[in-house]
Amino acid sequence: MELTPIGVIHSPFATKEACPIQPAYAAEATGSVELYAGFEDGLKDIEGFSHLYLLYRFDRAEEVRLVRATFLDDEPHGVFASRHPCRPNGIGLSIVRLDRREGHILHVRGIDVLDGTPLLDIKPYVAAFDHPAESRSGWMKASDSEIAQRRSDGRFK
Repeated sequence: MELTPIGVIHSPFATKEACPIQPAYAAEATGSVELYAGFEDGLKDIEGFSHLYLLYRFDRAEEVRLVRATFLDDEPHGVFASRHPCRPNGIGLSIVRLDRREGHILHVRGIDVLDGTPLLDIKPYVAAFDHPAESRSGWMKASDSEIAQRRSDGRFK
């Protein structure tokens, strides 16, 4: 299988230490999604959606380990039970708010991606499809303040 980037994601985050760990903790962080030549037509009608899924390549992730501690817990968990970037195929997923479109560039907020990250795909968020009435969050029980503290104290690089 071969994937070819369709664009690049621009954000204010140059290092993983500075980058929020999920869009929920980056609500006001703004960035842009720049599609490469030949892909702009695929953006037709995207302005009608408030939020988008960005699928991208974790191009600066480190060693893949199937079990490891995560950013949110000292206890090791399986990589498929976490959102850790060091994954076998290195594919990331974020939901961002679409502010506006200017040609082949989408201006977004809630970005939690490193600047220069290769974009693989964009999909619209559709609440009727993507918001299950009931869900569980497994081992993730940290509060918002605990998550913010863990990310900012430098323990999880």
